[in-house]
Amino acid sequence: MAKAKATGDSAASKAADNQGNGQQGGRNGAKEATAASKRRSSSEGGRKSVAGRRRSSSKPPAGSKHFDTNGFDRDTIVDWYSLLHLGRRLDQKAALYLKMAKGWSYHAPYAGHDGIQLAVGKTFRSGKDFLFPYYRDMLTCLAAGLSVDELILNGLSKDADVAGGGRHMSNHFAKPSIRVQNGSSCTGNHSLHAVGVARAIKKFKGDECAIYSGGESACSEGYFYEAINTASLEKLPVIFVIQNNKYGISVPVTEQTANTRVSDNFVGFKHFKIINCDGLDPFASYRAMEEAREYVLSGAGPAFVHADCERLGSHSNSDNHELYRTAEEIEEMRSRDPLDRYRAMLLEEKILTEEELGAIEEGNKQLIFEAADRAEASPDPDPESYKLFLMPDAVVEYDDTTEQSYRHDPDGELLTFREAINQTLIEEFRRNPHSYLWGQDVASKKKQGIFNVVKGMLDEFGNERIFNSPIAEDSIVGTANGFCRYRDDIRVVVEGAEFADYFWPAMEAFIESTHDYWRTKGQFSPNFVIRLASGGYIQGGLYHSQNLDAVFAHLPGVRVVCPAYASDAVGLMRNAVRSRGLTVFVEPKALYNYRPTSESKPADDFIIPFGKAKIRNEGSDVTVVTYGNALHKTNLALRQLKKDGISAEVIDLRSLRPWDSQTVFASVKKTNRAVVVHEHFLTGGIGGEIASSISEACFDFLDAPVARVASKDCHVGFAKGLENAILLQESDVVEAVRKTLRY
Repeated sequence: MAKAKATGDSAASKAADNQGNGQQGGRNGAKEATAASKRRSSSEGGRKSVAGRRRSSSKPPAGSKHFDTNGFDRDTIVDWYSLLHLGRRLDQKAALYLKMAKGWSYHAPYAGHDGIQLAVGKTFRSGKDFLFPYYRDMLTCLAAGLSVDELILNGLSKDADVAGGGRHMSNHFAKPSIRVQNGSSCTGNHSLHAVGVARAIKKFKGDECAIYSGGESACSEGYFYEAINTASLEKLPVIFVIQNNKYGISVPVTEQTANTRVSDNFVGFKHFKIINCDGLDPFASYRAMEEAREYVLSGAGPAFVHADCERLGSHSNSDNHELYRTAEEIEEMRSRDPLDRYRAMLLEEKILTEEELGAIEEGNKQLIFEAADRAEASPDPDPESYKLFLMPDAVVEYDDTTEQSYRHDPDGELLTFREAINQTLIEEFRRNPHSYLWGQDVASKKKQGIFNVVKGMLDEFGNERIFNSPIAEDSIVGTANGFCRYRDDIRVVVEGAEFADYFWPAMEAFIESTHDYWRTKGQFSPNFVIRLASGGYIQGGLYHSQNLDAVFAHLPGVRVVCPAYASDAVGLMRNAVRSRGLTVFVEPKALYNYRPTSESKPADDFIIPFGKAKIRNEGSDVTVVTYGNALHKTNLALRQLKKDGISAEVIDLRSLRPWDSQTVFASVKKTNRAVVVHEHFLTGGIGGEIASSISEACFDFLDAPVARVASKDCHVGFAKGLENAILLQESDVVEAVRKTLRY
C-alpha cells in the first residue's frame, strides 16, 4: 500500500490549534476523505435493497493488519495513532484504578470499538454539534475534546468532574460546555434527546447536527424505534451511530434480533440513509461518518451508521465474559485488535519507526501519569452539596404579593377553567416567540385538542410552533427534553398524553428529565411543561379516570401543580411556562367547563408562586387539606357541615411539589384537627405524606388522629353506579370530618 498523500487541508494543522489540556490533535481528515467516501462508501442508503447493502460490507478479512488510508495525509495518520494509543492506555488505567480500589467503580472498556469511536469524536464539531455518548464512549469523548484530566476526574468521581461533579456513575463522560451531553444509564433513551435537539436545529434553521451513539442492544428498546420514526418522519439532522459488538452484556445479538446486522431492521424507514462500516477501522469509520454528516446537513433526513465492532473485554468490571465466551472465540477476536493492527501498519508502511512509536507511547504514558496525579489530588464533592441544583429558580416562588392584588369580580367577564388555560397559553406564546407546543390531536385543522384547551393556537402560531405528535408518549416527552437543549430561552409545552391514564409509556423520559438538572450540576435544565387531563367524574372508566398526582409528586426535580379555579390556572400556568425547569400541570378534566370554577380574568402580571396554598374557607373546628376535584367535593360537603354547626377551614394546596406545609401547619395548630382529602387511591396517596408531616410537626397540638379520605383502592369502573361507589364523594368528606370531631 502506498503512503497517504499530503493534502492542503491537513488535519495535523488543525491538530496544532487543538493541542493542550492533554488532548491529541487531528479533528478532521484530509479533504479527499469526503470525496473518497462517495467512491468507496461501505454501504448504500435510502430504499436500495438489503442485498445491495450486504454486498457493500467493508469488514476486512480476519487477521488483516492493513487499513485503507488512501486520502489521509501522514500527519493525520500519525496523530490518530497517538490518540488511539492514548485512549487505550487510559482505558487500562481505569481498570487499574479499580484493582487498586481507588475509583472508577464502574468501568465499561471500549477496546474493539476504537475505529468508530475515534471517527465519531473527529466528526463532532466541538461547541457546535450535539453529541450524545453512551457509557462505553471513552475514546469518543477524548477525540471530541475532553482532556485526559477531565476523563480521570470523571472516573474518580471528583468535584471538578465536568460531567456533573461526581453525581453520576463513573465512565459516563460529558462536557456540556462544548455540547457533549450528559446522558444517563438508561441505555438508548438519549436517542430521543438527540432527535429533540435535531428538531430544534431544523426549526431554528441551524447548520448543526445531533449525533447519538449507542450499542446494538438498545436498538431493541421501544423508545429507540420512536426516535427513528420521528427523525424519519420530520427528516431531522441526526446521525444514529450503532456500535455493534454482538453482545448485550452476556446476551448474544442472535438472541436479540433476527437481523444480526441491526441496521437491517430499519430498512423500511423513508428518508433514512443507512451506512454499514467496519468499526475497527478508523478510516472506514470516518468515511462513513463524513458521508452521514453530509447527508443529514443536506436536509435529506437522518442517517444510521452501523459499525461492526468487537468487545475485546467483558461488558464491564462486574461482568466476566469467560462465562459465556469460549477461549478460542476470545483469542480469535483479540487477533483483530484495531490498535495492534494500526501499529503494525505504521511499521510495515514505514510511516513510523519503532523508535518513533516508542516516543509517542512514552509521551502518552507520562501524560496520563501527570493527569492522574492532578486528578487524585483534586477534592471530592462536599457531601452537603447534594442540596444544590435540585430545581432551578422559578420566576415567582414563595411570594404572594401579586395574588393579594387579585379580587374576583362576579359581575365581570368570566373565564371557565378551560378558557383560563387556553388564554394563558396563547398570551405566553405571544410573549415568547421561542415557545412550542406538541402532542396528540393538538394541531388538526379545526379540531385542536380533544378538550379544546389549545383551541386557536394553531391558527395564530402556525404549524411550525404548534404541531401533532405520533401516538408515542415517550417520544413526546423525550423530544421535549432534547429540544430544550438548543437554547435556554426555549419553552416547550406538551400534552404528555391525551389522558393522564396513557402517560405511563412516557415515565422513562419523565424520570430522566427530573434528574437532569441535578445530575449535570445545573448545566442543563429541561425547560418544559407537561399538561395532563386528569381524574374522574366523567364516566371514563379504567383508562380515562386515573390520577397520577402522587406518582409525580414522589419524585424530586419536578414541580407538580393542580389548580381548581380559573385564576389559579392562569397564575400557575404563567409561572410554569416562564420558569426554568420541569413542571407537571395537572388539569382535572371534570372542571374544564364546571361553572363553580369560573372567575374573572386576572391582570397581566398575575402569577401564583409554586408551593403556596390558599385558604378557601376560614374555620376553627377542623382543617381540611385538599385540591383539584376533591376540593369541589369538599365545597359541597361544606354546606352540610355548616348546617351541623361545624366550622371547617378548607385549604386548597394547588401545588403538590413543593407543597405549602407552613400554611397547613399554622391552620392545624389553630383548629387542632386535620382531615386530608384527595381523589386518587388512599393507599400510597399524597394524603399519607401530608398526614405524616402534620403528625410530626403538630403532634402536641392535635386532639385527634389526622384522618385521610380518598377514593377506594380499586380501579375506576365504567358504569355510573360503579364510578360513584369507587370515586370520592361529598358524603365521604362529611363522614370523615364528623368522625374526626367525635374522637
